[in-house]
Amino acid sequence: MDNADFIQKRKFIVKLGKMLHKYGTPAYRLEAHLKELTQHLKLKGSFLISPTAMTFVIWSEGHDQEYTHAERVDPGGIDLGSLSRSDDLVEQLLRGEVSLQQADAMLDIIHDRPSSYGYLATAFAMALSGGAFAMLMATSWNDVLWSSLLSLLVYLFMVWAERSVRIAHMLEPLVAMVAALAACAISRYIDPGINIRLVVLSAIIVFIPGLALTLGFAELAARHLVSGNARVMDALMLLFKLYFGAFIGIEIGFSIFGQVDFLTPEPIPHVMAWLAIGILCCSLMVLFKSRGKYTIWSLASGFIAYGVSIVGANMFDYTLGAFLGAFAVGIYSNLFTRLANAPAAIVATHGLIVLVPGSKTYIGLNTLISGQEFVVSTGIGQQTFLIFMALVAGIIFANVALPPSKSL
Repeated sequence: MDNADFIQKRKFIVKLGKMLHKYGTPAYRLEAHLKELTQHLKLKGSFLISPTAMTFVIWSEGHDQEYTHAERVDPGGIDLGSLSRSDDLVEQLLRGEVSLQQADAMLDIIHDRPSSYGYLATAFAMALSGGAFAMLMATSWNDVLWSSLLSLLVYLFMVWAERSVRIAHMLEPLVAMVAALAACAISRYIDPGINIRLVVLSAIIVFIPGLALTLGFAELAARHLVSGNARVMDALMLLFKLYFGAFIGIEIGFSIFGQVDFLTPEPIPHVMAWLAIGILCCSLMVLFKSRGKYTIWSLASGFIAYGVSIVGANMFDYTLGAFLGAFAVGIYSNLFTRLANAPAAIVATHGLIVLVPGSKTYIGLNTLISGQEFVVSTGIGQQTFLIFMALVAGIIFANVALPPSKSL
């Protein structure tokens, strides 16, 4: 292999790895995917991926040419649309439909491509996500309304953070504090029938790192200890920042506006949870920038996760319900990779979001620190830990029962 060819190939591998990391690919999937690509390009490679660092070691047969690339990176978000397009591009490269030079240029096009959803659609999705979560918590219509409106307020700060580095650095505690202050003012002057802490949690639900914790535990289970520990600790620190912001905001709000007697409103019928699942999945498709052609697949994933977990919880208990839900989502997403030839994460993310106990972690933290419960819960700390373990086990068992056809 001549030197120019080696340079071109290793540049493409590094660029693709950095982009897939940015789009939220877990370490164990990303490393496996890069290994497959490296072998196809007739190279050897070893990769060490974590949420904040990436190391690439690439060499040719016989070690005639070697290259090492190490870089400090920021933790990636979730961009399912760009992930899907990058995977399609790699498939075209592997089939010989595009050259390496063309694939490299198309990666830049994918990276620079604006989101398919504008600010208005994203704002609407934010409002829907907050309201849908409040519906899932079987609270009142009052809380659903105010959760949706406060989610819009949170989104304004998210847009501001895109334009200000200082706001971006303190975004999580800031949005929690602002939402808490607004909820206290609403309770005092407009609607004394809102559950302040639950409304705040619903407004910031997109920041709750339940999925990140689950992926972190999954990476630990896959023996990716560096990445798993880093992801779990990052998620826990994010949770602490959110809770601290909400705690400060509520304390300041009570000091400024005072406390009022809570007037218990009429609760939402439990059957509305099914509607909430549909609304939540639709909103997540926008927030995660998923492609429209996978809408039905993504919606089905959410309903499968919720339906199987509810049936399992009724037949056995909540832990086995979570395990069966994760197992069903894993089987479904691996089947999706075979039928649609697309990454499993496109549909698995929506199903896991329904199952992950991120909100339970937040509620448990509130109960531990303040001694107050804003939803009826018993042994929520134990429940949260068991559900996390059940989800990881369900994903592992699903991958054994029906192995995925793609590494992503």
